[in-house]
Amino acid sequence: MILDQGQQFEKIISESREILVLLPKDPVGDAIGAAWALYFFLEKRKKNVNLVFEGDGMMEKFSFLPKPERVLHELSGTQDFILSFNTKFNKIIDIKTEKLSEELRVYITPEKGSIDPRDFSFIPSRFKYDVLIVLGSPDRESLGKIFEESPDIFYEVPVINIDHHGSNDRFGKMNIVDIAASSTSEILLDLLEKISEDAVDDVMAECLLAGIIEATNSFQNKNTTPKALRMSAALMARGADQQKIIRFLFKTQPLTVLKLWGRVMARLRWVEESGLIWAPVLLEDFVQSRSNPADIVLILDKIMENYSNGKIFLVVYNELPEKIKVIVKSVDPDVAKRIAMIFDGKFSAQIGEFNYEGTDAQEAGEKIVNKIKEIVR
Repeated sequence: MILDQGQQFEKIISESREILVLLPKDPVGDAIGAAWALYFFLEKRKKNVNLVFEGDGMMEKFSFLPKPERVLHELSGTQDFILSFNTKFNKIIDIKTEKLSEELRVYITPEKGSIDPRDFSFIPSRFKYDVLIVLGSPDRESLGKIFEESPDIFYEVPVINIDHHGSNDRFGKMNIVDIAASSTSEILLDLLEKISEDAVDDVMAECLLAGIIEATNSFQNKNTTPKALRMSAALMARGADQQKIIRFLFKTQPLTVLKLWGRVMARLRWVEESGLIWAPVLLEDFVQSRSNPADIVLILDKIMENYSNGKIFLVVYNELPEKIKVIVKSVDPDVAKRIAMIFDGKFSAQIGEFNYEGTDAQEAGEKIVNKIKEIVR
């Protein structure tokens, strides 16, 4: 019998005990909502589950949701290395360890004489996880250091890739990618409902609805489909509080973000012929507003919300005194991706980002804008 994707997903989950859920670096709200819901679903099914991603992304913005207990920001302890001894001719009668400041010593006592170096070897054990579930990431590289520092696990442990981005390169053993969906949260809800009609409780419903609302800008974006609206209504029927979610996501912002938003607005530039709106953000802006670079994505979203005539939106900022970073979004995601690639950057979750040599964000921004004008032309 050939299983459909929902049945395959259920089979893999039911046969797995140790599950690792992974998100892109600095995840957007949709990925957070989906991950939180999946965590609670797996925990309810008595699975050992860990959530891992680099950076904080929108975690503070989504702090009104119940937070999973095991959220990690680095991947460690995934695999043991075994020191194997052949004891056919010389038994081991004692083993002890000693921890020094920067060293761990293992003392091995043989029954007779000394140990023949040919009698021992190092053997890597299997990874502790049965399956990796990656949410809302177009490729492995978007996971940042989680992939860079532990690439082997992605080739030796089955990967389920769940995403709605058209740029997804289908890197999983199982790829559940629906580019017609409004969000990853919508796809996950569909999967969970195929497992069981009552799989989603009120907590999971709140997380999934928050993800859909964030991804569709409270149902105002053009990616809002009739299916997304039907699913949202079903989630509200299960106890998700739409008004509460909208209040936290769109009507209340931390004072630090509002202060940074005000400083950015004072420097906003409009390049009419290219439909480009951009602003430089200086280190003093972060200091004076008590905000941090993680807030830049939110600021960029606010610029897009307030300037409907714009086509390309850009923020150039000093991440460090000697390091300039650029974040770009566009009404046409392919344009943002093309810009990021031209500057040797990366594109993930509709956001392009790249580094630029220099120390002056304003001067760097003008050079970047001139280059983009040539690209657009």
